[in-house]
Amino acid sequence: MIIEKIVGNVNEFEKAPHHIERVYLRSDDLVKKIQRVKTDHGKELGIRLIDVKELMDGDILYQDEKNSIVISVIEDDVIVIQPKSILQMGEIAHQLGNRHLPAQFEKDEMIVQYDYLVEKLLEEQEVPFVREKRKMNEAFKHIGHSHD
Repeated sequence: MIIEKIVGNVNEFEKAPHHIERVYLRSDDLVKKIQRVKTDHGKELGIRLIDVKELMDGDILYQDEKNSIVISVIEDDVIVIQPKSILQMGEIAHQLGNRHLPAQFEKDEMIVQYDYLVEKLLEEQEVPFVREKRKMNEAFKHIGHSHD
């Protein structure tokens, strides 16, 4: 079966579909327009998205009267940075930006993928953080630019 468009998202419906098969993806797989995946029931699918939409947790790849195939994002190993001040936030964001490290922001937290060098830097700078497993709703993306 080839999936070319997303049917919807389970979060948009009041009632969950009857029977759900899950496709487990890492957050960085959410940006891939073409990929081969397997459901938790062993069914193989090809994803070849026609539109430019990126995949999200809860996206329904297929649905009929009885069954749905839904994307579930696997938790990432991340560092959740919780700076004590706007100054500390600016300084650490600048340093991580110089390393071209993609980050996401949720409320007052800066989230980056786990890296032992980042962990060491945060400890040295005495920036509060926690390492945890967290389901990210979108992929960590590099913002393209050049130093030319």
